[in-house]
Amino acid sequence: MKYSIFSLARAALSGHKNWQRTWRDATPKDRYDVVIIGGGGHGLATAWFLASEFGTKNVAVLEKGWIGSGNAGRNTTIIRSNYGLPGNTGFYELSMKLWERMEQDLNYNTMVSQRGVINLYHSDAQRDAYARRGNTMRINGIDAELLDLKAVKKMMPFLNFDNERFPVQGGLLQRRGGTARHDAVVWGYAHAASALGVDIIQNCEVTGFARDANGKVTGVETTRGKIGAGKVGMAVAGSSSRVAAMAGLRLPIESHVLQAFVSEAIKPLLPCVMTFGAGHFYVSQSDKGGLVFGGDIDGYNSYAQRGNLPVMEDVCEGGMALMPMIGRVRLLRQWGGIMDMSMDGSPIIDKGPVDGLYINAGWCYGGFKATPGSGLVFAHLLARDTPHKEAEKFRLDRFRTGAVIDEKGQGAQPNLH
Repeated sequence: MKYSIFSLARAALSGHKNWQRTWRDATPKDRYDVVIIGGGGHGLATAWFLASEFGTKNVAVLEKGWIGSGNAGRNTTIIRSNYGLPGNTGFYELSMKLWERMEQDLNYNTMVSQRGVINLYHSDAQRDAYARRGNTMRINGIDAELLDLKAVKKMMPFLNFDNERFPVQGGLLQRRGGTARHDAVVWGYAHAASALGVDIIQNCEVTGFARDANGKVTGVETTRGKIGAGKVGMAVAGSSSRVAAMAGLRLPIESHVLQAFVSEAIKPLLPCVMTFGAGHFYVSQSDKGGLVFGGDIDGYNSYAQRGNLPVMEDVCEGGMALMPMIGRVRLLRQWGGIMDMSMDGSPIIDKGPVDGLYINAGWCYGGFKATPGSGLVFAHLLARDTPHKEAEKFRLDRFRTGAVIDEKGQGAQPNLH
């Protein structure tokens, strides 16, 4: 079904009884040109770009649970392109431009809200670092503004400007950044990909890889039977190490829990997305009024989709340092996502050392904001067997050669051997 004011009127006149399913819940075929493991934002975006940009429509997306049951539905919905290192700068700006046209491309309301993202700074050294990052962004055609204390006070007068330990001195603002509805993004890509003939197969867990006599991957073994494939793409976030191990690979990735939180609904308060520069705390306000916030990963390896109380306390302390008045707001719910933490904080999009297997992993904190860009460059790699120009530095072998993109390494125990 194509959504428009006319389809809405037709449905309304029929008492909303003629709505069609958003996407087809397909039954697996024996073979596909491309099989993508992972029915989150990255996997579905890859499938849609394969079908829409590269004409490869015999594609299956396999999801072990339901669409959006993993990290795609467990993040804090922030989108931005305020990165400072070569490799990341161009890639995330590509993704931002795709966010800006996503709703028209997919014919789906993904609730993209470019309300702005501000990173507060609290020292002269931090101001200088943000100035360098902002200048890098502007050199690359990306919007960035360095705000002083007066400008921040005008924008957010409710912050604690009397905090002598963490004094707010200013912030780096990207006005084109903001938020998007995470569930709607997954549903939108599923809707658009299904309309082009992509099979979306839920409750289909991959249990192994089928390989020929030369070791090439020729398909996957699943809980719904064997599925043959010309190529297999992996986009499974925090489960990357486990799925790669089925093919005999050990990736330079650790899995950690990242918690997120939502408060009860309050009246409009935050005009933008805000991050605390003296700790790890980031927050926005949802359309329903809840404060959506998060912070550091839990300090141990885990595949559990839940976190621990010390990290929850640390995150809340960061929020209280900035906005003491939120101490009266009640926490509504908390959840955890499994983060695929690479050793340099930047992703891996590359052909694997096993022929026929392609890897999309290592997104750390950048997974959701990268969704459309990741889909495009991974589809390019799968379709043409060459990296997209904005993903040329995301090679798997960079950890061996030393060509790392150390934006912000977050692995708690980096084991490079």
